[in-house]
Amino acid sequence: MTDHHRLIIVGSGPAGYTAAIYAARANLEPLVIAGSVTAGGELMNTTDVENFPGFPDGVQGPDLMENMRAQAEKFGATVVYDDVTELDLTPGAHSIVTALGSRYTAEAVILATGSAYRELGLPNEKNLSGHGVSWCATCDGFFFRDHHIAVIGGGDSAMEEATFLSRFASKVTVVHRRQELRASQAMQDRAMADPKIEFLFDSEVAEVHGEESLTGLTIRSTVTGETSELPVTGMFVAIGSDPRTALFDQQLQLREDGYLHVDGRSSRTSVEGVFAAGDVIDPVYRQAITSAGSGCSAALDAEHYLADRAQAAQEAGQQAQPQTANA
Repeated sequence: MTDHHRLIIVGSGPAGYTAAIYAARANLEPLVIAGSVTAGGELMNTTDVENFPGFPDGVQGPDLMENMRAQAEKFGATVVYDDVTELDLTPGAHSIVTALGSRYTAEAVILATGSAYRELGLPNEKNLSGHGVSWCATCDGFFFRDHHIAVIGGGDSAMEEATFLSRFASKVTVVHRRQELRASQAMQDRAMADPKIEFLFDSEVAEVHGEESLTGLTIRSTVTGETSELPVTGMFVAIGSDPRTALFDQQLQLREDGYLHVDGRSSRTSVEGVFAAGDVIDPVYRQAITSAGSGCSAALDAEHYLADRAQAAQEAGQQAQPQTANA
């Protein structure tokens, strides 16, 4: 049996839940397929969120996501905790199959599948997430005032993170696998001119230490293999991120960097009736508030699309009515 909806939102987090709030308030009764494990997105792994408007004392990431979900459901959204395994985005015939065997069709779809920060893949790295290990300086930098912090990476994002963190840290050590940075010259010059930032080239993180919080790193030379200890209490991993596009990368246009392409400032993808929001379309800002804003845009775009579709169907129906001859 296939369940039909006017609008289905694939993914949750700030983008998906905000889209659901706006769509539900427009009486679209959206279905949100939130994910079985990833429901709520990256903020489910974040402790204190102090830069989301409206919370002067901060808010826990999971609490913020729970509030958004409850708000969406209050206005008529339905949230299911399942994973999409098949997605057919044929124009006018969007269909979805989930891991639990549910089948859906939709007139419009919003993709809010997000992206995933690349990890170093070391034991203890994930365990200390939120306890000294982070992937977002803008989110967590304030908590590391007067700490010695390591930034891992050599691209623009790593230089930006290091420069931002130097406002708070007593010292920032950039650890990079190669002798030369990959960042643009302007970003390199800015970081190298900062007296709080030092560089460890030809180096990689071999071990992450700490039980309840980060206590230090073991650094290994990529040239000689020798190891040394780096006594930091904060580590920011800035080696990039990967948008979650595997479900639809053969059906929708992607950008050169792998992120989902949308039309200008809209949320419209390359297929009619399919919209996108959040980190899957944003390699630059990647903040909860910008994701929420794009979720709003996607819901409004979908609402207008469905209204135009309904009006066109109505006009077509009227034209098909047989004309009564004048008496």
